[in-house]
Amino acid sequence: MTSKVRTRIAPSPTGFLHLGTARTALYSWAYARHHGGDFVLRIEDTDVARSTQDSVDQILQSMHWLGLDYDEGPIYQMQRLARYQEVIDGMLAAGTAYRCYTTPEELDAMREQQKARGEKTGYDGRWRPEPGKVLPPVPEGVKPVIRFKNPREGTVSWDDLVKGEIVIANKEFDDLIIQRADGVPTYNFAVVVDDWDMKITHVFRGDEHINNTPWQINIYIALGAALPQFGHLPVILGDDGLKLSKRRGAVAVSNYEEGGYLPEAMLNYLARLGWSHGDDELFSREQLVGWFDGTHLNKSPAQWDAAKLSWVNAQYIKQADDGRLATQVAAQLRSRGIEAVDDSSLAGMCALFKDRCATTVELADWLSMYFVPVAPSADDLASHVTEAVKPALIALRERLTTVAWDKAAIQQAIKDTITEHKLKMPQVAIPLRVLVCGRAQTPSIDAVLSLFNRHVVLDRLRTL
Repeated sequence: MTSKVRTRIAPSPTGFLHLGTARTALYSWAYARHHGGDFVLRIEDTDVARSTQDSVDQILQSMHWLGLDYDEGPIYQMQRLARYQEVIDGMLAAGTAYRCYTTPEELDAMREQQKARGEKTGYDGRWRPEPGKVLPPVPEGVKPVIRFKNPREGTVSWDDLVKGEIVIANKEFDDLIIQRADGVPTYNFAVVVDDWDMKITHVFRGDEHINNTPWQINIYIALGAALPQFGHLPVILGDDGLKLSKRRGAVAVSNYEEGGYLPEAMLNYLARLGWSHGDDELFSREQLVGWFDGTHLNKSPAQWDAAKLSWVNAQYIKQADDGRLATQVAAQLRSRGIEAVDDSSLAGMCALFKDRCATTVELADWLSMYFVPVAPSADDLASHVTEAVKPALIALRERLTTVAWDKAAIQQAIKDTITEHKLKMPQVAIPLRVLVCGRAQTPSIDAVLSLFNRHVVLDRLRTL
């Protein structure tokens, strides 16, 4: 690299941090970290009517949860209006931008006439100054917009980091509005000024921006600014084959935080959703940074796979520190109105059950039996808690009243009961699970019982 790499992510605070934006942020962050560069967070809040502080807070929280630390920011566009005006004034003076007094009604009529003639719709350039052209008289009471004087000849081309060379003819683009009548800049103008001022060298973004890129490149050229390198990432498709949408399924990063996913698992899964490093499926943040050099990015849309994400998360839960899991499970239980002490006993419960769980929500589902009454199903009671085994269960309850409360002693009490009543382990262990745990399948029953308070086990066995 001839200059320091600087990347950015620039979400709009009109809603949550979308999974697609999160993936773009991850790639931008990893690329900057790989090259020892800077990662900038910019909040594009010029859509004043729809931007909210709640959305800003949610975006910042999601970035923090994912561990995507930024070197500069958050930088807010609405705090840079004076800078945008300065650049606009310079472009007006240079003749690369002009005032347009066409009203919305005139624009609508213009498009209808173009449609009627079978032409491509767009601004017809009636206020575009040209040598020898006489412009209409300036109408009274109409605040102008500012348009960029886009070149009408030639082509725009760039070597895309993902898609390779892209060439588009300038005639495909009309004169873009770069400042609205209220003085607020539009996206395509503000993003160029921001990236120019912030010395952004590499721009990763969704491929829905490809059609914006020629306008932006031409604005860079008009300003005499150095171009960044662009990389346009394919969309993420839902499991229905359509583009991920908030109308279909969970597409907010915060949904997955609340749903019991670990941030390192989400980061791992998002990274693989459009990029690969050989056949590596699971890797650390440090490995990602070491490998992510901007190559091996897929040109085709990625398919969201909820089952694959759950598998990835399950692998990380198995490896996770039990104390950390206990903290998260305690929060999950509190959200259900269950106050669980976040101590070593909860960590021990997590250690016993985490291999069975894909999320901390599932882990909380399992562990809730330690803190709230269980309700075994009628079918389980009828199938397993039979008259034939009830005497053994009553005898076991008596033994459990006095034994040392640890796994080995509980195991011995169960074995002694089985021997005394001439039964097999499943004949006692399964009904014991049903009565105490509310379900017929658990890890080793002696280990499960040892984590209960003794009086809870005895109380549940008294229902016989």
